[in-house]
Amino acid sequence: MKIIDLRTMRGPSYWSVRHHKLIVLKVDLQDLADTWSNAMPSLAAQLPELLPELEQTPPAENSKTIHKHPPLTREQLADGEPLGHVIQHVALALQRTAGMPVYWGKSHPAHQDGVEFVVFSYQEERAGRAAAEAAVQLVDDLCHGREIQLKPIIDELHEIREEEFFGPSTWSIVSEAASRNIPYIQLKNSSIIQLGYGVNQKRIWATTTSYTSHAGVEVAGNKNRTKAMLKDAGVPVPYGTTVYSEAGLRDAVEDLGFPIVTKPLDGNHGKGATIRIMNWEDAVEGLKAAQVYSRAVIVEQYIQGDDYRLLVVNGKLIAAAKRTPAAVKGDGKRTIQELIDEVNTDPRRGVGHEKVLTSIKADQHTLDILRNQELTLESVLPEGQTLYLKSTANISTGGTATDVTDLVHPYNLLLAERVSGIVGLDICGIDVLTSDIAIPLNETRGAVIEVNAAPGFRMHISPTDGLPRNVAAPVVDMLFPQGSTARIPIFAVTGTNGKTTTTQLLSHIVASKGYKVGHTTTSGIYIQGVQLQSGDCTGGQSAEFVLKDPTVNFAVLETARGGMLRSGLGFHTCDVAVVTNVAADHLGMRDIYTVEEMAAVKGVLPRTVRKNGWAVLNADDDLVYAMREKLECRVALFSMDEHSPRIREHAEQGGLAAVYEEGTLLSTKTAISFGLIGRRSFLLRLAAGLPSISKTPWPQLWLATATGLIKTTLSKHFGLLCHRLPKLRAE
Repeated sequence: MKIIDLRTMRGPSYWSVRHHKLIVLKVDLQDLADTWSNAMPSLAAQLPELLPELEQTPPAENSKTIHKHPPLTREQLADGEPLGHVIQHVALALQRTAGMPVYWGKSHPAHQDGVEFVVFSYQEERAGRAAAEAAVQLVDDLCHGREIQLKPIIDELHEIREEEFFGPSTWSIVSEAASRNIPYIQLKNSSIIQLGYGVNQKRIWATTTSYTSHAGVEVAGNKNRTKAMLKDAGVPVPYGTTVYSEAGLRDAVEDLGFPIVTKPLDGNHGKGATIRIMNWEDAVEGLKAAQVYSRAVIVEQYIQGDDYRLLVVNGKLIAAAKRTPAAVKGDGKRTIQELIDEVNTDPRRGVGHEKVLTSIKADQHTLDILRNQELTLESVLPEGQTLYLKSTANISTGGTATDVTDLVHPYNLLLAERVSGIVGLDICGIDVLTSDIAIPLNETRGAVIEVNAAPGFRMHISPTDGLPRNVAAPVVDMLFPQGSTARIPIFAVTGTNGKTTTTQLLSHIVASKGYKVGHTTTSGIYIQGVQLQSGDCTGGQSAEFVLKDPTVNFAVLETARGGMLRSGLGFHTCDVAVVTNVAADHLGMRDIYTVEEMAAVKGVLPRTVRKNGWAVLNADDDLVYAMREKLECRVALFSMDEHSPRIREHAEQGGLAAVYEEGTLLSTKTAISFGLIGRRSFLLRLAAGLPSISKTPWPQLWLATATGLIKTTLSKHFGLLCHRLPKLRAE
């Protein structure tokens, strides 16, 4: 087998309008052409053993996927499946085995004999491409009796996932935004996520946002400054000092006494922190551990109590969790390593952020804790004895969390909200040590030990015990308050001929109404009339260029066949899609060989129109006119024939239409009769000074597109029209 072509779709495409993240493989089966799985007994015998995920069904929420795309079973392989279908399922199963839950795919023969198209979903692009290559090689090796080494493939995919997938905090915000129909774009070569388009965009970086104060982050990052500010505001904090050497450490120990805590001045996530130090030797080790991250080290009194995290968003306490360090409990039989291995068998534990909990690793920090207790990984713990394997309760090091939001005392709730305001953070994680969060902190002799900018959400959205909290919802509420919008209007134009003229005309009309327009054409990308890039800019990346621009509040995007076939659209939905016509140009390129296939490509665009948007279709073109049958949005038609029966029927049903008659563009919408009763020159009315577009009924603006669409007649007047629009408005 050989991969002829491998493409990555990043938006609605010819292959699927609903599934946006797809790998499209074109595979030459070579000597296995026309071979099905039942002719290769090794497939049914070995594949399910190698990849148990192959036979796994999607979770319950994906019941539709179960029905349409069931898993690939041993019985199906034995009965006979096309090898393209097998490759599809293997690629999906490889990704699922590495912690990426993807299920959708399809396969079918290409135009060439012995060649298959294989299409499947991916979570991370690089992982999807690697899975594609691995799946083809794995099936080929099995069919030819070669040795299979699966572990390196899974390890590589796992590594890619950990490197590139959103962390749980970021993903919770992104998925919450997506559930509200707020689009998102991951900015290239960064972990910054743009929510929304154009002037309405907001950005997040983990749990820092467009509203996060730089001063607040600086204060939280300097633990001494934080402690001083909180102490001045009456917030209980541990007494301590900052040291830079063993001499300073000795003075601090003499002043504070044991037990103490050491931690780097500007550390985070518990890195370099050592708690409950009871003697000088451990204090020196704690100093060295902290100085790995910061020359300045905080030494402070140890506060007895449990570790709690209070999360404040936009000035309100949203969630609270009790955190417990990674630990094992002895049974008098098994070694500490065996107990760790048993804990890690919990299906909720995985590598990094893959699952709700992180697997416990016996790293150097753990070995130091054991050594201080005169233990090793081979030691057997007495029955019932609990051994803490980390000195901090971070979830990322194997700790657990219990939701206690409903137990927080009103005094502690107010305290947390005050701390967030004092430090100046929109999203703030407050670490508290106390014996009971249901009792006021000043009564338990507890203390606020740390304030965190960009706190992790995982302990709240997926606690080990207790009620999960949707802590992302208040973040999105803050970024996009009720009544605000994340989107900007998007007009998208496609077709074989007339795209550029229509795009330019629409952009000019919209700009004349005071909007700041970004538009793309075959000649370049234009932001507010200024060309920023030249060349053919009709693909997904050019569309994203406009939608990422923070000055744009209206997008008009020429959308060509090439971009849709190469990587899909650069947006998921639009307000208006215009299809000028479909002709036999460019056939034979990128596996499109017939006009009907070309129409299917162009038909992707109107299928992305939002439900209350408009698809503007050419009623004179049979293939374009037929596109209306698959649409859920409203449809407007245009025609060069004032007596078009299609226009007549559409208008009689109350539809919106435009026709060209004797040099005049006419709009009509009547359910009584066609007859062109009450004809008006639409362009003159628009140019004469319609109210702002935001107050204009959208259909009036949509029909302006028809001027560009009837290109064969009006294109020669385009320059004159654009020149005269301002003058016509003044008149």
